[in-house]
Amino acid sequence: MAAQPALKASFRGELNAVSFLDSSRGPFGQHKVDFTFQRKGKRAISLRRTCCSMQQAPPPAWPGRAVAEPGRRSLDGPKPISIVGSTGSIGTQTLDIVAENPDKFRVVALSAGSNVTLLADQVKTFKPKLVAVRNETLVDELKEALADCEEKPEIIPGEQGVIEVARHPDAITVVTGIVGCAGLKPTVAAIEAGKDIALANKETLIAGGPFVLPLAHKHKVKILPADSEHS
Repeated sequence: MAAQPALKASFRGELNAVSFLDSSRGPFGQHKVDFTFQRKGKRAISLRRTCCSMQQAPPPAWPGRAVAEPGRRSLDGPKPISIVGSTGSIGTQTLDIVAENPDKFRVVALSAGSNVTLLADQVKTFKPKLVAVRNETLVDELKEALADCEEKPEIIPGEQGVIEVARHPDAITVVTGIVGCAGLKPTVAAIEAGKDIALANKETLIAGGPFVLPLAHKHKVKILPADSEHS
């Protein structure tokens, strides 16, 4: 490319002048510019600098760059999540995070084993659409605890209720904080429904890893550690 007319700018100190001698466009819309630095009493020194044009589109995505995956839902608001085992340690800590970040997360479904008092408080605070209590004999107690709740959720008792929480159609991510091998079935149900898994149940990988991991790959879901034991 032909040399451009020199543009000179004076500076104080040793640097006396800058001349733009040549400009050419490189890959990805970059502009390569030759600079001549002229110092007082010394010979001019030429350097080449590369400047990125802000008017050009960015280069194609490369590994490690965040790119939307085909078929994945995009979100305009808080991410909808389900929590399996909401009254346990992992569940309560997850809800603490949700409470601190209402602009990032919202709860659509909760399940618990037998702590209906705490579960009822969680329902009143986070207003999920679906609730499950694994101990079927406590359903009436939960309904009584929610009698004054303006927005009553659907309640499904037993193991089937836990599975329905795990595969709730509105949830994008499921936090599995249920203890022991009881967490395997809801985790499998969530994977088959295309939910990403925040896993805090080591038995799922110990007992079901050879089945669970290929299943996650098949359904293109992510299994993310939600506890230090899995990281």
